[in-house]
Amino acid sequence: LEIKSNLNYDAVANYLNGKGDKPKESNVYSGLLELATYAKLQSNTYHKDVIDAMMRQPFDAAAIPYKMHLIKDSSLLHAVEYDMGRNGIAYYDTDTADYRTSGKPGVGNRGGVFRNDGVDIRKSTNLYDSYHVSDIEDGEWLQFTIDVAKKGVYTLQLSVAAISANGNISLSEGTKTLAKNITVPATGGWDNWQSINVKNVALPAGKQTLKIMFIKGGFNLQSIKFIIAK
Repeated sequence: LEIKSNLNYDAVANYLNGKGDKPKESNVYSGLLELATYAKLQSNTYHKDVIDAMMRQPFDAAAIPYKMHLIKDSSLLHAVEYDMGRNGIAYYDTDTADYRTSGKPGVGNRGGVFRNDGVDIRKSTNLYDSYHVSDIEDGEWLQFTIDVAKKGVYTLQLSVAAISANGNISLSEGTKTLAKNITVPATGGWDNWQSINVKNVALPAGKQTLKIMFIKGGFNLQSIKFIIAK
C-alpha cells in the first residue's frame, strides 16, 4: 500500500530537509489534512504487482494479467499495464532489479514509479496521473494479455516519444508475427508524444497475448490504441 503525497506536504518535507523555503501555515495545515485523508485505507494505492512478486512468483513461473484488457474499437492499452510475472516471461528488461548482495547492483525501475519490477517507468507530463515505459533498450519486450471482442483487422496507434529516429518495434500474437520493422520517429523530446499507425493488424477474437518487441530502443512508449479498420 502507498499513501499519496500532495504538493503542500511535499513543500513541508522539503523545508524540513533544507531543500526549500518555509511554507505558509495555511499550506502546512492543508497539506497535513490532505495527507491524513490519503492515509485512510480506502484511499491508499494498492500495488498488486508487489504482492504478486512476493506471494506468487517465487512458486509460479506463469505470467498473469495486470488487468484484463477488453479490446474493442478505440480501446486504449496503457504500456505500463503489461502482464505480471518474472523477467523473461511477462516482460524482458536488460537491467531488471536493484540487486546489492552480488556486489554488482543494478538499477531496476529507473523511474521508480508505478510498478516495482525491472521495467523502467516514468511519470508523463502531458496527462494527469499518467505514466509511460521509458529508457527502452535493444531487445527488451512487454507482454499483454488481451481479450479481443471482435475478430477483425485493426490499426494500432502507438504513442511514442524520442529524441532521434533510431527505434524499431515488432508486434506478435503468440507465435504469429503481426507487424515488424515499425520505425519510431524523432518527436522532439522524451515527453513530446506522437502517434504512429500500424495498419492491417489481424486479430482473432478472444483471449490472447500481445507482445511488443523493441528491436532497437532509444524511445519511450505511452499507449497503444486499437482502431477497427473500416
